[in-house]
Amino acid sequence: MRNKVTDSIYYIGADDKTIDLFESQYVVPNGVSYNSYLIMDEKTAIMDTVDPRAAEEWLANLEEALDGRKPDYLVISHLEPDHAGNIQRVAEKYPEMKLVSNAKVFAFLPQFFDLDLTDRCVTVKEGDTLSLGSHTLAFVMAPMVHWPEVMVEYEVSEKILFSADGFGKFGALDTEEAWADEARRYFINIVGKYGTQVQALLKKAAGLDIAMICPLHGPILKENLGYYIGLYDTWSSYRPEEPGIVIASASIHGNTKKAAQEMAEILRSRTEIPVKVYDLARDDMAQVIAEAYRYDRLVLAAASYDGGVFLCMEDFLTHLKYKAFQNRKVGLIENGTWAPSAGRVMKGYLEEMKNIQVCDTMVTIRSTMKPEDREAMERLADELLAQ
Repeated sequence: MRNKVTDSIYYIGADDKTIDLFESQYVVPNGVSYNSYLIMDEKTAIMDTVDPRAAEEWLANLEEALDGRKPDYLVISHLEPDHAGNIQRVAEKYPEMKLVSNAKVFAFLPQFFDLDLTDRCVTVKEGDTLSLGSHTLAFVMAPMVHWPEVMVEYEVSEKILFSADGFGKFGALDTEEAWADEARRYFINIVGKYGTQVQALLKKAAGLDIAMICPLHGPILKENLGYYIGLYDTWSSYRPEEPGIVIASASIHGNTKKAAQEMAEILRSRTEIPVKVYDLARDDMAQVIAEAYRYDRLVLAAASYDGGVFLCMEDFLTHLKYKAFQNRKVGLIENGTWAPSAGRVMKGYLEEMKNIQVCDTMVTIRSTMKPEDREAMERLADELLAQ
């Protein structure tokens, strides 16, 4: 079992390093952690369970931390199976334990478990509190961050925010990596659509004196909390983090990719801001999406395909649309042998997004690059770099 969080609060979660795809869509090369906590006081409270993949380790950690005691409460912040997957097992193991959550959780619970909840539910709402003795949990509703039933808990005496999926990241807890990179990829791809709701939760959190954040994925945050909260404010308001240009290419035979690389060289010769090139057919889509959110400019370079656009570019644009991509400057490069159509389709997607400035210059390549194509790219570079 891992070390104590504080003298009275234990971490009882588990790392998963064997999972191939998180939510069956996101690669997690360094695994993921399923976080769960136990508050030991006059009353004991389990703060969420873990994914069924880690059930045995979690139950062993829980039993060790309880040290012969029985849990009085299980607090359920979020019903997604990576956090709620062991509710039935722990409820059956400890039949006198009460389940604490909001009305939406208890409405959804029978969809996941065949569990008799008679006389076991403690239903809470915004502003309610639960005393455990010297510790008090205050409940804050967080609907659509990123499911409708989500809530977070603030422990008053130790000033700890149990933040559900908020402030989480990919990666097992023993992974040494920058927090922001995998937290960004996690947030944008999983919660990104719900920026308005995250902003509402941040406003509530601003009224709390927070000394520590305990998320359901990733490390516990204890220092420099303004940095993490600031990034969440930036991400959820769809502002770029910093100046930079992402070039996303969708190339069939390699000619469009060569054009994307040529565009990158032109830009790098004119600016010191980051210029990053990605191959949408091969690179991690979730990473490219996160990078597109990180920087303030984007170039889409795609081959025409069946009268439309090469499908990996269409997939990328669909993801951006679903995740509310906005407030960016975008340049377009299309390729086609007889009837270039990629530019029209890409522009159509962008027109459905909010506050996207599409550069006037659209580079149209006929199969392979020619000298006049470089001239057009130079004009596009001027537009991208113009203030």
